[in-house]
Amino acid sequence: MNENNSVTESYDDMFKRVKEKGEGAFIPFIVAGDPDFETSLRMVKMMVDGGADALEIGFPFSDPLADGPTVQTANIRALNSGMNTDIGFEFVRRIRKFTKIPIGLLVYYNLIFKMGVNEFYRKAHISGVNGVLAADMPLEEADVAVEAARSNGVNEIFLAAPTTSNERLEKIIGLCSGFLYVVSVMGVTGARSKLKISTIELVERMRNHTQLPICVGFGISKPEHVSEVIAAGADGAIVGSALIDVITDNLMNPEFKVRECCQIMKNATQ
Repeated sequence: MNENNSVTESYDDMFKRVKEKGEGAFIPFIVAGDPDFETSLRMVKMMVDGGADALEIGFPFSDPLADGPTVQTANIRALNSGMNTDIGFEFVRRIRKFTKIPIGLLVYYNLIFKMGVNEFYRKAHISGVNGVLAADMPLEEADVAVEAARSNGVNEIFLAAPTTSNERLEKIIGLCSGFLYVVSVMGVTGARSKLKISTIELVERMRNHTQLPICVGFGISKPEHVSEVIAAGADGAIVGSALIDVITDNLMNPEFKVRECCQIMKNATQ
């Protein structure tokens, strides 16, 4: 049984909370253990203090195919600091000591498979995880993970991209819970200077197919990006590489800069 159930906010409750305030959800992403366990934990605390409505925590992996140079470098730093999956769950348990907001994991399926699918989701549940997104898990091979997630009280979150057909989108929605993670651009993660018009159209298309909350990530790196996707009908914005860049540029003392950046991004959801 998840000892955090009594204090953990669900995704449904979180989205309801921010909607009642007339806002969208701000969801920062960080790689657990980057640049080391304790510094990374302090960064999460700053994200929460800066207004995060939920958290996306990446478990580092040696070959993160969906990620660009910024997140790849964060993965390397985390792995070099000794981070692994078991320590990652301890990282989540430490986060649960100071916040009840939803926590999602962004992982690669090899980490789930290596631990054992049910064991991974069991540990996720016990540590206080709300949702899991396996970035490289094909829809056609997701049944075992989806069943393990459901039986352990964890949301299985899926990606939908600009290339996702409406037919495939319907299948994704049938398995997805918590929220739908919409990839704003083709390619890997990373900060972009401008948000494409096609991203706005993508959000509108996704909204026509589901009542699930929609959160947009990949390339959301400026306050105006956040404002634009929320205005287009998204329920939340996920910001990763831009925050990791702040950490990278201020490794000796990143706390203030991370909190300030999060405050600016959260304000853009209003």
